[in-house]
Amino acid sequence: MKANIVDILNKTVYEAELSIENSLIKDIAQLGPENPALHYIMPGFVDGHVHIESSMLTPSQFARLAVVHGTVATVSDPHEIANVLGVAGVEFMIEDGKRVPFKFCFGAPSCVPATVFETAGATIDADEVGALLCKPEIGYLAEVMNFPGVLHEDPDMMAKIAWAKHYNKVIDGHAPGLRGEDAKKYASNGIGTDHECFTYDEAREKIDYGVKILIREGSAARNFDALIPLIAKFPDRIMFCSDDKHPDNLVEGHINVLVKRALRSGYDLWDILLAACINPVLHYSLPVGLLKPNDPADFIIVDNLNDFNILETWLNGELVAQNGQSLLPDLRSAQPNQFNCQFKKAQDFKYIVENAATQVRVIEALEGQLITNELISAARYQNNELVADPDKDILKIVVVNRYHDAKPAISFIKNFGLKKGAIASSVAHDSHNVIAVGYDDERIAEAVNLVIGAKGGVSAVGNGDKHLLPLPIAGLMSDVDGYEVAKSYTNLDRFVKDELMSTLQSPYMTLSFMALLVIPSLKLSDKGLFDGKNFKFVSLSI
Repeated sequence: MKANIVDILNKTVYEAELSIENSLIKDIAQLGPENPALHYIMPGFVDGHVHIESSMLTPSQFARLAVVHGTVATVSDPHEIANVLGVAGVEFMIEDGKRVPFKFCFGAPSCVPATVFETAGATIDADEVGALLCKPEIGYLAEVMNFPGVLHEDPDMMAKIAWAKHYNKVIDGHAPGLRGEDAKKYASNGIGTDHECFTYDEAREKIDYGVKILIREGSAARNFDALIPLIAKFPDRIMFCSDDKHPDNLVEGHINVLVKRALRSGYDLWDILLAACINPVLHYSLPVGLLKPNDPADFIIVDNLNDFNILETWLNGELVAQNGQSLLPDLRSAQPNQFNCQFKKAQDFKYIVENAATQVRVIEALEGQLITNELISAARYQNNELVADPDKDILKIVVVNRYHDAKPAISFIKNFGLKKGAIASSVAHDSHNVIAVGYDDERIAEAVNLVIGAKGGVSAVGNGDKHLLPLPIAGLMSDVDGYEVAKSYTNLDRFVKDELMSTLQSPYMTLSFMALLVIPSLKLSDKGLFDGKNFKFVSLSI
């Protein structure tokens, strides 16, 4: 095929004839200088860190949507399904991904469970991490969220890091807000990346310690604006990632959106493409072609180097997407799961107190961030029951243990904006118990029971209206056509915003992180209210 070849490493564009044989690039014959009348062939985009499960799609369905946007590979941490199903969950992701030519690089989850302060469905110990890392399909030790364990040289955590070094596989980091000597010590243990920086100064400091920074723009956490200036000074140290991408957002775009946005912001084309296409391949030693003879024929064709409209995506010499249409098959998958709790009653979500406190701790959700604030608010009572204060946008939040019957954990949260009803989800990082936010206990119980009845899903209820998107695979994913899942999710999201009046841009994604204890400040696990800064439980009432 004749086109302009975009040689990112040499920062050149030239007209050439590209030939493919047996899924490899046989030859690139240069014909002359750039020809603006022709389209442009270039390496495909790579998501440097993503949890496929957060798309609510199986790997094979995720790939169907991603290739349309020019994505040819992901660095995928199967941490979410591992917290539900253990090693078997990781193996499910690997095998499902093999059904399509998309290049999945899966990691060995380092923190299952993420903490001892929540109930997960499984444990992956150091020996099991070692057994995963010896597999050729496992490319790295996935994000080391237990940075206190690294700093205090926890034996289990250090053994997992040692296994990664033994197999010469890179180690991903996760250390939001870690600075100074602690950040330096953390990085010195071989931690090579961090996708959790939310300020320029934090990221800049970690670069000095040898860490590569992933600029994240997902469905909930968005750090592009804060971190993109780094690309001008450190283009070889930067990658793009989504981390968590809901299905509706994946239909709209992927890494290609960040490329266009960086170009519009005035950053250098070659620096941007280095981050989007090259750096992840080199850092993780991905089996992804970079437009060289004898490389796998992995590439994309774009209309020009200003608009970057994706015309075609090729993997191993196979055309997998063309003019906005995916050519990958619509595949069904197995449905492993673990869901063992009984239906709940409204009474289960009442918070009865004997000694009335005057103040309570409230989680403040923040738009576009995984971190939260801790607020102190006046306590509100009805008889001896501590209740929400909807007039102040303080609603009830609950976490229900999905692995066995237990008393729900109850707290309060601000900034969801619901004026009625409730929403619930079994996507609740990292242990994936059922989490819900609601205006009143009756609606909370209805929303939670919809999820329990389906053994996983996301739900919403209003005054008589009930909506559910089932997620039968580990309570996290569906194997239904990804575009249909995205449509169902879009309708559910619209109902929550238009009918229940949520003010959040991505209410379900934000909800899913309210149980993520390793991100400060205040979160809720199935065991209680948790202070993520000091890593300890705290009381609701003060």
